[in-house]
Amino acid sequence: MTFKEVQELIKLIAKSEIAEFKMKEGDFQLSIRTVHPAQGQPTVVAAPAPAVMPIAAPAAAPATVVAPAPAAPAEAAASATEDAANGNYLAVRAPMVGTFYRSPSPEKGPFVKVGDTVEVGSPVCIIEAMKLFNEIESEVKGRIVKVMVEDAHPVEYDQVLFLVDPKG
Repeated sequence: MTFKEVQELIKLIAKSEIAEFKMKEGDFQLSIRTVHPAQGQPTVVAAPAPAVMPIAAPAAAPATVVAPAPAAPAEAAASATEDAANGNYLAVRAPMVGTFYRSPSPEKGPFVKVGDTVEVGSPVCIIEAMKLFNEIESEVKGRIVKVMVEDAHPVEYDQVLFLVDPKG
């Protein structure tokens, strides 16, 4: 199973009401358990690496990603989502569950800051998922008006990361 297939599976399970999912394919085992944030507990995704990985797949140690409810206060997240829904701003959203990083490494500055202009395809952050660092690119063009997640905090699938003013 490729990393992309695992990502898609996680997305589908996150959207559903499934509480637990287990799969075994040869040496590869995947176990996903979710507890919905409304119940006050974090969402847990665990994926043990197979004993022998195909050459095309990156090697990774067993990983557990814990994604609690969004780090931003509920009111701020709600108003940001409301602004995005009203058409005032466009949202750059998390394409996966993981840990949000604003910069490519601790020694370097952030990919983007409030006031910066981004183009479609510009890297805006990194999300670490299952020990893999995924560079996230903007799907919108405009000026960054708000960073919705603090550095090194967990994010959920489809969570708003940045608000972008398309009039920029």
